[in-house]
Amino acid sequence: MERSKRGGYALGAVAAAFYGLNPLFALPLYEAGLGTDSVLFYRYVLAVAMLGGLMLVRRQSFAVRRSEILPLAAMGLLFSFSSLFLFLSYRHMAAGIASTLLFLYPLLVAAIMAVGFRERTSAATLIAILLALAGVGLLYRGGDGETLSMAGVALVFLSSLCYAVYIVGVNRSSLASFPTEKLTFYALLFGLSVYVVRLRLGLDLQAVPTPALWVNAVSLALFPTILSLVAMAAAIHRIGSTPTAILGALEPVTALFFGVAVFGEQLTPRIVAGVSLILFAVLLVVAGGTIAAHLPFRGRVAHLLHQLRRAR
Repeated sequence: MERSKRGGYALGAVAAAFYGLNPLFALPLYEAGLGTDSVLFYRYVLAVAMLGGLMLVRRQSFAVRRSEILPLAAMGLLFSFSSLFLFLSYRHMAAGIASTLLFLYPLLVAAIMAVGFRERTSAATLIAILLALAGVGLLYRGGDGETLSMAGVALVFLSSLCYAVYIVGVNRSSLASFPTEKLTFYALLFGLSVYVVRLRLGLDLQAVPTPALWVNAVSLALFPTILSLVAMAAAIHRIGSTPTAILGALEPVTALFFGVAVFGEQLTPRIVAGVSLILFAVLLVVAGGTIAAHLPFRGRVAHLLHQLRRAR
């Protein structure tokens, strides 16, 4: 594998792991009484300030052509609404489960690429979709056996859909060759407008009550926002939309780890089985789809069956 692709896979993994840190920094702000819009306003405004400052220090250009404004605005709004729907879902279900359900976005990316861009879908990808759906089915009930909130599930699905369209858009729009940091800066800047409007131009903005919680706000802007978005955009440019989305397997693992270790969320055998099915679906695509992509159809099926036998 050439160095550029290896770097792309590494960046995709880093992006997913950082994005999975959302609950770690957001939930303490919730517990302090901040609303969803205030939390996301601080996330976006701090991220815009930090990334803009970095671009100034590095003397990077902020110039954009008129034809690029609309695609940048669309990408910013998509990412912003993905954040909003995900953070609202934290009000209805455990953050670790919400982040795991969000992992449907690689399947949505694969579907969009296949239907909208005629990207060939391998047998491994189709089987992976069935395994992932089975995993989501196991996660449909919470740790206490109660059915998960339909509102929460719907919010996560909308978040996943917005995120999937964002990933495809970065790779398939006129922004495909756009500088990574500049793309991220303008996506965040346009995304910030959502919370400015929802907070009535700041009239409803809640203050961060303690210095310790400012650490959470800054970390929320830095790790699951700036670093995740920059790494993801770079990965998409190197390896494409579908492989980058598939590497999102690390995202629910990260979120569940901190949900259990830090916030005391319950981890049951059923949840473990559901997560395992989802992760196995991803491994199947990476190991089966990528390696066997250039084999004839029968060869791909034989390779897939071999992979399944080895995994038993």
